[in-house]
Amino acid sequence: MKITQVNSLALSELKLIQFARFDDERGYFTETFRQSDFENNAKTEFLVGKLFKQINESFTHAGFFRGLHFQWNPFMDKLIRCINGHIIDFALDIRPSSPNFGKIVAQELKSNNLSEYGEWFWVPNGFAHGFYAMDDSLIEYMCTSEWSQGHEASITIADDQIDWSKCEPDVIDLMSKLIKNNSMKMSNKDKMGTNLSRWADSVDARLFKYEA
Repeated sequence: MKITQVNSLALSELKLIQFARFDDERGYFTETFRQSDFENNAKTEFLVGKLFKQINESFTHAGFFRGLHFQWNPFMDKLIRCINGHIIDFALDIRPSSPNFGKIVAQELKSNNLSEYGEWFWVPNGFAHGFYAMDDSLIEYMCTSEWSQGHEASITIADDQIDWSKCEPDVIDLMSKLIKNNSMKMSNKDKMGTNLSRWADSVDARLFKYEA
């Protein structure tokens, strides 16, 4: 696996990792994951000691939103990759003690078989994750823990307490229109997600610590 670039996003804990593809007349070949390369590359030192225990795959039709999901006991970090399609991926800071609590970051992920690189989006614990499917999209998630029933929650993307200031204007415009017009499709479970103030007042919220 050849890691070519690692960029911090608008909240520095969130990372975009690019890895090389090797193409010829047949198409391309790439390693999408190699544990030792993540652990031995100075650019990905935040992954040292992270062991990925579960791989999830989801297919989502265009116009649907999934999220914003998170888990504790055990905590779950995620690497997210768009295998096919086009999504806007979101990460929301849910740590009540964080100066960025309630701020959300957006990252576009789009498959392109002609690109010279692939991408992983790193979302550590302390952030709720979700995405909006611009096209029918196939997504892979690598997770550092197994799913733990009864220790998960979601925050609705329609929560008016979310701070969108870290997002690009076009993303803010799109999401505000979808939310205002109630035209964004999602599961009933995601529609019933909690809001930031109720989450901050919960006992479980105290488990998510901010470390400067």
